Amino acid sequence: MSITLLRLGHRIFRDQRITTHCALTARAFGCEKMIYSGEKDSETEKSVIDVVNRWGGNFKIEYEKNWKNFLKNSKSKKILLTMYGVNLPNIIEKIRSEKDIVLIVGSEKVPADIYQMIDYQVAVTLQPHSEVAALAVFLDWYFSGKEMERKFENAKMEIIPMERGKNVKSF
Repeated sequence: MSITLLRLGHRIFRDQRITTHCALTARAFGCEKMIYSGEKDSETEKSVIDVVNRWGGNFKIEYEKNWKNFLKNSKSKKILLTMYGVNLPNIIEKIRSEKDIVLIVGSEKVPADIYQMIDYQVAVTLQPHSEVAALAVFLDWYFSGKEMERKFENAKMEIIPMERGKNVKSF
């Protein structure tokens, strides 16, 4: 089983922080990789790789200029996270049965032709919200909360949970 995130339409000037947050959320909540399209952004890539190097795991970030070709060539089930689709609770069991999936979130307006390329359109609430929130909620439902206890191999740092304050252990 593998889960990849496809971030559509990254714009360096406007989307750097949100694209980084999409990658970090994807990593923390169980995706293996994020592919982004739009403008190539070495700084965002470097930032995400730095987190992976310090906090562990094997998460990858890749740029794909032609997202349409990526989707056409992918054998994974394609899932667009929106506010317009089938509400998440009504479709999550069916999606869990799929072997490999590509989750798709937009940046700028999602191109209309994507609706012909996807297997599922999933609504994470039926209200406007953030792509980061949609991704986190979807993955939490997908993994039934188990990602909250996930340990990352090769970590150089780890948070020790506590009621107040911060405790970060370095290896």
